[in-house]
Amino acid sequence: MTGKSIEQRVKEIIINQLNVNEEQITPEASFLDDLGADSLDTVELIMAFEEEFKDEIQGEIPESDAEKLQTVGDVSRYINEKSKVNA
Repeated sequence: MTGKSIEQRVKEIIINQLNVNEEQITPEASFLDDLGADSLDTVELIMAFEEEFKDEIQGEIPESDAEKLQTVGDVSRYINEKSKVNA
């Protein structure tokens, strides 16, 4: 893949959606506990990830999967795994 990595694209979405600094975004950072997101923010994050990564994930993120995406690392791993399956 050329251009930005999945991890960098995930970080940019989080920075834009949650108005946080890049230094706050680590793989272990929890959206709710560490980055100050509320339930509406997490829904908006999932929608932003779906839009940005529509080619990699081939559609929407099922609700059962979305509930498991609690940290920055969870999202990066999920998208990486889906992009390999759909390659």
